Amino acid sequence: MGLQNFEQRLERLVEGVFAKAFRSGLQPVELGRRLVREMDHHRSLGVRGTLAPNHFTVTLSPADRERFAPIESTLLAELIDTARQYARDEGYRFPGAVTVDLATDPTLGSGSFRLVGRLVEGGATAAVSLPDGTRFEIGDRPVTVGRAPDCDLVLNDPTVSKHHLELRRQGADVVLVDLGSTNGTRVNDAGIHERVLADGDEIRLGATVLRYEAV
Repeated sequence: MGLQNFEQRLERLVEGVFAKAFRSGLQPVELGRRLVREMDHHRSLGVRGTLAPNHFTVTLSPADRERFAPIESTLLAELIDTARQYARDEGYRFPGAVTVDLATDPTLGSGSFRLVGRLVEGGATAAVSLPDGTRFEIGDRPVTVGRAPDCDLVLNDPTVSKHHLELRRQGADVVLVDLGSTNGTRVNDAGIHERVLADGDEIRLGATVLRYEAV
């Protein structure tokens, strides 16, 4: 599902103004396909499940790097999102934050590329992603979410309570606690009062949907 969504988003991305530049030669979707193969080929069994590479380096020819320049930041974000979604689909875990770097090798011909994935520990974070794509990181201190201006994460949604919910660290986990909100809180469409969150969980409070990201 993650790779399919990636391909659909990239197809839309290179339409219109970019269509001529990507009519032939190396296609962005080829990078996504290689990335998930790299995760499969280099996964390993860890203490808490199957670990997959989380740091990827994509090396392009100078010509392809120039072609990709107008969409580079979006492409990197899409590759990271694809890795995270594929890991959720396959039950993989990451040892740290997912990163993708682009490099250039003048010895590569147009259309050729290398993609190497590595397991890199550290840099793990927890965050909630807002509908506009903004990420709000969760540190050691509890995070209050609601409509009131004294909340840590303020939502401009009249269907959200003033102090709707709290996100609390519990060891390596993050626990969501509903603070007696009027309209309640749902995680993956199930009404909850308190729940340990998993990567990719969708949190619905009022008319707002947040996505929890574990790394």
